[in-house]
Amino acid sequence: MDLLRGIRKMEDLLLEGRRVLIRVDFGVPLAPDGGIADDARIQAAIPTIRHAIDQGAKVVLASHLGRPRGRRTPELSMLPVAERLQELLTKEMGKEMEVFLPDESVGDGPRKVVMERVDGEVVLVENLRFHPEEEANDNLFAQKLSAIADVYVNDAFGACHRPHASVSAVAKYFSEKAAGLLVMKELSVLTKLLGTPDGPYFLVVGGERFSDKLTCMNSLLGRVRAILAGGAVAATMMAAKGVPVGRSRIEADKVETAGNFLSRAKLRGVDVLLPVDVVVAREASDEAPTEVVAADRVPEDAMILDIGPETAALFGSTLSGARTVFWNGPMGVFERRPFLAGTEAVAKAIARSSAMSVVGGTNTVAAVAKLVLTPFFKHVSMGGPATLLVLEGRELPGLEALREAT
Repeated sequence: MDLLRGIRKMEDLLLEGRRVLIRVDFGVPLAPDGGIADDARIQAAIPTIRHAIDQGAKVVLASHLGRPRGRRTPELSMLPVAERLQELLTKEMGKEMEVFLPDESVGDGPRKVVMERVDGEVVLVENLRFHPEEEANDNLFAQKLSAIADVYVNDAFGACHRPHASVSAVAKYFSEKAAGLLVMKELSVLTKLLGTPDGPYFLVVGGERFSDKLTCMNSLLGRVRAILAGGAVAATMMAAKGVPVGRSRIEADKVETAGNFLSRAKLRGVDVLLPVDVVVAREASDEAPTEVVAADRVPEDAMILDIGPETAALFGSTLSGARTVFWNGPMGVFERRPFLAGTEAVAKAIARSSAMSVVGGTNTVAAVAKLVLTPFFKHVSMGGPATLLVLEGRELPGLEALREAT
């Protein structure tokens, strides 16, 4: 699958003196006080924004934030994002930068604010999802959005799987369109994972739902040497092997499917490493008494909430010789301190390896950030669900909209 087919890079566009609409992904988590809880998505967009500024463009940024469901919701205004972006750009550019925030996303207000800007200045329009037309992929809304710019750049990889107006429909109204630096970086890394990267190549999966990971596991089955599984994903596969899992969170309707997958993996010569010991408790809380038991000795009234120390050591030993690793899904309920150790052990094992290490998935990225290990991975994907969909071989609406006929 040629992920880059027909997609231009923004570096190939002449931006000087032009209004450049950049679809960014500023869907950041907010703190209880309304501030930014984690600015990683804003920071990830800085290189693309800087490139447009350096080229002398008028920069117009557009993003969603939260789920206002098509209504103007003051607590989901882009104002705190604009303030944080202004701080980051001032630091990046080495001079005072102002980010202008009109009251609307489209229409005369934003157009006036953009027209009043000089080259190199930045406008961030208001939350796109204040308009129901955004999520409806409405052509008229997309056309109104396009009216404030000459060139379109999509740098919102985390939104590329959504058929929304600012991601999909808007591109048809621009004769010049391209992918931003972040999108190109994501596609370059995922292209390697879908090709023949250096081996041994390992897939590490976890999280809550086996069904969410199945297509990706099938897609990579012919490429990886082994799959290391934790979380509820592993629990469902353990159940498929007839191992008692107590009250663990599994997908009962996918147990047979999990068994079929294990059989396919065996036929392809791919090892699926399941936990040999697990951490169990009666509830997933910080105060719950925990116990480490053999994987086939889970009490009937307990839940598997993390991999055990023997499993962590097994996974760590396996990963120490890796040349390529893709990790999606924590090993347990990492948000709770008693069940963080397995995810921490795997994260450190991957970080210590010399592998091309790629982390994808919202929860996995959050776990790595919580452990302050993000800088030690070769690539931390901002794609969330988009990352998995690409690895499954699916076309994303945002990328399809960028492709030019070849």
